[in-house]
Amino acid sequence: MNFDDTPQEAEFRATARAWIGANAPKQYEEELRKSSLGRTVLKNANILEVAKAWQKKKADAGWACLHWPKEYGGRGSSPIERVIWQQEEGPFGQLSRMFIIGHGMCGPTMMAFAREEHKRTYLPPLASGEKVWCQLFSEPAGGSDVAGLRTRAEKDGDDWVINGQKIWTSGAHYSDYGILLTRTDPTVPKHKGLTMFFLDMKSPGVEVRPIKQASGASDFNEVYFTNVRIPDHQRLGEVGDGWNVSLTTLMNERSAIGAAVSTGFPELFEYCSSLMLDGGPAIEDRAVRSKLANWAVKASGLKYTSMRAISALSRGERPGPENSIGKLVAGSMIQDVATYALDLQGASGVVSGEDGELAGRFQAMLLRAPGTRVEGGTDEIMRNIIAERVLGLPGDIRVDKDVPFNKIPTKGRG
Repeated sequence: MNFDDTPQEAEFRATARAWIGANAPKQYEEELRKSSLGRTVLKNANILEVAKAWQKKKADAGWACLHWPKEYGGRGSSPIERVIWQQEEGPFGQLSRMFIIGHGMCGPTMMAFAREEHKRTYLPPLASGEKVWCQLFSEPAGGSDVAGLRTRAEKDGDDWVINGQKIWTSGAHYSDYGILLTRTDPTVPKHKGLTMFFLDMKSPGVEVRPIKQASGASDFNEVYFTNVRIPDHQRLGEVGDGWNVSLTTLMNERSAIGAAVSTGFPELFEYCSSLMLDGGPAIEDRAVRSKLANWAVKASGLKYTSMRAISALSRGERPGPENSIGKLVAGSMIQDVATYALDLQGASGVVSGEDGELAGRFQAMLLRAPGTRVEGGTDEIMRNIIAERVLGLPGDIRVDKDVPFNKIPTKGRG
């Protein structure tokens, strides 16, 4: 690993730092700095509107989606320059989370499989934040098995007619467009009968129902499709090749989410530095220090694992499935950290609300953590990826791999 910038990288960093310093919405900096997983709110502003304004300002100056080609709304920068920008953007990068699905997953999929005229039409407003995109994959009966989906797409002239349901769709309630994975042939094995499309979320027959979470937020949604018509030119990839198309989305999803997952350790360390227990400051308690030391080691391991990926980018290489390590470790760590913080708080751990900067902050982390461990691939999926693709261990047994989808036994079927 090399922790030093090259002269070109140092020059880019200085330019980016100067522009951010002169243009960032500083009035929200303190609130964004205090935000954490499960709680990114602005007291006197709509965070989506603030995020869109900041993204548009970046786009107008050539700082949006840096690694995308210029003709699609990007800057044509190298991957390492994108990493440097994220480092320099600091707390204002929290605003970019509103676009993580579109920029990190939908955009790369469109670039790889959409028609050229669609790329030039839809990608620039996606990069600038003027249009928000979502990803329509998960289904109630599928769980972590993306290929087990049942949403049907049937050809009708030059259109496809969609019927079915998706669930856990992040941001669907404020999205303008989405990419949609459907089943077009149930007579072949489940991975071979899929086809991908993109669609306008305001199309007739699309119904979005927000899901109320334990935290009180509604970040996820159910999406229902009733005779929704999608023209064939909005198909991504070949008919029946949707699984290969989806792998592009999933690879980018795990990379984007893994890079963005918080651990909660900096917040816990700061809290323990000011918390008073019966025997004195929490930071001086041997049991507390032991816990903090263990998490400090994990946080350090995540940091240097990330640095290894950054070094690969700097050399022009493409990081592989080892990016799954970050999400797997950080997802469970933040749940453990939040649980311990609430234990330290005792009865005050039930306090929440906009001003609950201590109790409410860790409470929001804990309530959001299970979703983090599921989205972008469950812990079990991450372990399989690491075992099979990083460590080279034998693959999981998949008894339905070569069985036609309509012959796979389901509950209620004889």
